[in-house]
Amino acid sequence: MKKVFITGASSGIGLAVAKLLVAEGHEVWGTSRNIERIPKMPRWHAVRLDLSDPRSIDQAFNAAVAEAGNFDVLINNAGAGHFDSAELLPLETITSQFQVLVFGQIQLMQRALAHMQTRGEGLIINVTSLASRLPVPFMAAYNAAKAALASFTMSIQLELGNSRVHVVDLQPGDIRTEFNEGVSKSATADTRYDAKITKTWEVVERVMKNAPGPDLVARHVLKLINADRPPPRITIGDLFQSKIAPLIFRFLPQRVRLWGLKRYYDL
Repeated sequence: MKKVFITGASSGIGLAVAKLLVAEGHEVWGTSRNIERIPKMPRWHAVRLDLSDPRSIDQAFNAAVAEAGNFDVLINNAGAGHFDSAELLPLETITSQFQVLVFGQIQLMQRALAHMQTRGEGLIINVTSLASRLPVPFMAAYNAAKAALASFTMSIQLELGNSRVHVVDLQPGDIRTEFNEGVSKSATADTRYDAKITKTWEVVERVMKNAPGPDLVARHVLKLINADRPPPRITIGDLFQSKIAPLIFRFLPQRVRLWGLKRYYDL
């Protein structure tokens, strides 16, 4: 039995992961801004945490670790997106995305690493996104934040070397969750981008409806937790997104990558 701290446990990927881990006999401390949304189940501890507030992050983690004694696993999963043209993105929106998707996650990583390094073992899973490598149009702040967390994760992997504290970059492609329902959008119209934004959102919605469900990610997370030496990075999604597209794009020049993504999103 392992003790797991996971953010964003009230919906989507986080909820699926937490449910599976509890079913497998692990003990979970799952967070949400609204703990009333956390299911009441044995071995599942609801934790109120708001990633937009650094004080909330420290208070939540410190209280949870005091109750648990230690955490074997930290899963940085919570997130939110914003859909708008990059040219018109307010700095406040970019800052908010980075606080939730990068700074808050790093803060939790650092708190967890301090405990895990002392014990000499542990696992941190950072849920970034395939969008860190294959960006989604009109989600520039989200793409950039996920890429930043992926790069920070790789830096920690280098610095930890052969430590028994493992850090994994888990990159989902499109997973069928309520994520799109929570994506915020600009209320400001711009004739230069309106048609492109509409087209792109139609593709995003269509792909999401046909994507695999969050249980796929949950099963991969369980494998990572049970592995002696988990891989440094895994990509999860349908065959095209998880295997074919990353492999092809890895060897293509930037001009061709952009052409391919424009075709994919009908831009």
